[in-house]
This record gives sequence, C-alpha cells and structure tokens, in this order.
Amino acid sequence: MTGMTLPNDPFPPSEFDDWAETYDTSVATDRFPFIGYDEVLIKIIALAEPHPGLSVLDLGTGTGNLALSFAQKGCDLWCTDFSVPMLEKARNKIPSAHFVQHDLRLPVPAELLRPFDRILSAYVFHHFDLEEKVRILRALFPILSPGGRIIIGDIAFQDALEREKVKITAGDEWEEEFFWLANETIPAFKSSGMKVEYTQVSTCAGIFVLRSPDLSH
Repeated sequence: MTGMTLPNDPFPPSEFDDWAETYDTSVATDRFPFIGYDEVLIKIIALAEPHPGLSVLDLGTGTGNLALSFAQKGCDLWCTDFSVPMLEKARNKIPSAHFVQHDLRLPVPAELLRPFDRILSAYVFHHFDLEEKVRILRALFPILSPGGRIIIGDIAFQDALEREKVKITAGDEWEEEFFWLANETIPAFKSSGMKVEYTQVSTCAGIFVLRSPDLSH
C-alpha cells in the first residue's frame, strides 16, 4: 500500500475518512451533486464492456460502487483510494479485488505498473483543476493496454452557462469545486494528444472516454 501524503493538502484523506460510513447514503439522494449517479455508473459499465479476464483499474474507488459490477463480471479488478476507511468498505463489498492505497496526484505506484484494458473513475476528478486532470490522465496511458480506454464519469457540464443554471437550482447545496466543462476540457485533452468523446448523462454529470494519445506531443 502507498501511504504518501501531500504537504498543505486542500483535499486530505481525513476529510473523506469520516464520509466512508455515510457515502452510500449520500450518493442515493439524487440531489446535487449526485443527480443521475446510478445512470452514470450504468453507462460507464456499458462503455467498458466488462467480461471475464478483462483487466480493470478503478481510480478513487470509494466504497466500491462502480467496481462491484466489474467483479461480478469476472474482471481482474484493481482499485485505489487514498482513504483507508473507504478502501475497507470497498474490500468488504469486493473481497476478490486487489486494493492499493494511493493518491492520484502522486506517481503511479509500483503495484500498478502493469497493463490495464480499462481504467475507470467515478466522481473523483472534480477535485483537480483542468491542468492537473490532464497531467494525471496523461500519465496513465503507459499502463493502458493497446486498444484500451479510460472512462471517467463525474460532475460535469457542457459549458459555464449550463453550470450556472444548475448552480442556481442547487442553491445552498452547491459547493464550488473544479467541475468539468466539456467545451474547455475536450480541446485541452486533444491538444495533449488524447482522443476524447463526451456524453452528458444528467444535468450535472457526464462521461469522458479517452483513447490512446500520441505521447510524442
């Protein structure tokens, strides 16, 4: 397990440790920011096309809600999170999976330096600004198998106008973070050599599918 931490961390693991006990209740509310949560997970699974033996890495697995379906499909499943209590919840749900404590902002740990057919994540990357999103995801392509794909479901909007509409509707439930804006993200990914597709799933959630980039850029 990788236990390194970042100095002056705006998102320390401790903030998520206490949430582990109530996380599954939070995502079931169908209120901002989790409007369409189940639909996002279902669509990620469909896009990933899980089958026995498929090598899958779930980044920021939380309590294992997304990962569970891949275990049930017989995938070779690896899961990361930087919160030990979250990992414990996930391990209880999915005892057959491999678990690695890891902060996505740090280099890929040795345990994960192996090919993965699918790299997935749900409701994690909105904690990172766009530059860091690109940096983290680009660094994962060396461990993505040829023909593989990275699939990211998260709090996302087509553009700033759509974000403002949801912000007004959400009222006091709104908490400002680095939510994805597709019209900014897609050009940033493409300029870094990534092939990207985006689908809006709900008013405040969408899915990005990334495929093999030209790493010479």
